[in-house]
Amino acid sequence: MSQSKKWKTVQAKRDKTVRVKTARGRKLSSTRWLQRQLNDPYVQEAHRKGYRSRAAFKLIELDDRFEFLKPGQKVVDLGCAPGGWTQVAAERIDAEKNPNGHVIGIDLQEVEEIPGATLLVGDFMDNDAPDRLKEVIGGPVDVVLSDMAASASGHPQTDHIRITALVEAAAYFAEEVLKPNGWFVAKVLAGGADADLLKQLKLQFQTVRHAKPPASRKDSSETYLVASGFRGKNTFSDAS
Repeated sequence: MSQSKKWKTVQAKRDKTVRVKTARGRKLSSTRWLQRQLNDPYVQEAHRKGYRSRAAFKLIELDDRFEFLKPGQKVVDLGCAPGGWTQVAAERIDAEKNPNGHVIGIDLQEVEEIPGATLLVGDFMDNDAPDRLKEVIGGPVDVVLSDMAASASGHPQTDHIRITALVEAAAYFAEEVLKPNGWFVAKVLAGGADADLLKQLKLQFQTVRHAKPPASRKDSSETYLVASGFRGKNTFSDAS
């Protein structure tokens, strides 16, 4: 049974709903969040498997569908905190045993060490961040992942502009570091990627698709951009 089918089964067999009473001093929104967490099978399974976030299953489900993570690959994880995607990527490329497999992650927050990964602290949107990453990467990569998200402003148009800027920056970076036939996977909001960005990606990749994995909550506006078959030329030497 594939992970995606397995998780549809898990959702269907959800335990009896746990009710959380509103405690004195706790906001109603906090109570709702806590109740949702306690009743979320992905949260429960993340704890059981030792993943640092339920988001790990989003990457699992995307990879089960598109099969972009393979043993021995070099992967970049942009916006890697708290480390769930990095954990999954390291497992699927067999980073601990395969000498060629490695994940390089960056985030504003410090991330606890993960076997098979090099983790940097910094803002990917800083001018020097791409060069810092390239120095650590040391050569072309197979996959660039981006689960980056801007802090919600409460204004949908502003939030869309902010995350579009993140996706564009990640896409341009991917075009600089990917090997031929490489993959780019990034979170976008409802409506998908900006039309100009999609046009650029379709020039650089053989296939560009949108997907919403089952682990992405139904009330969430997020979806994922999956671009495969990079046909551009990276800035690294093929001998790297």
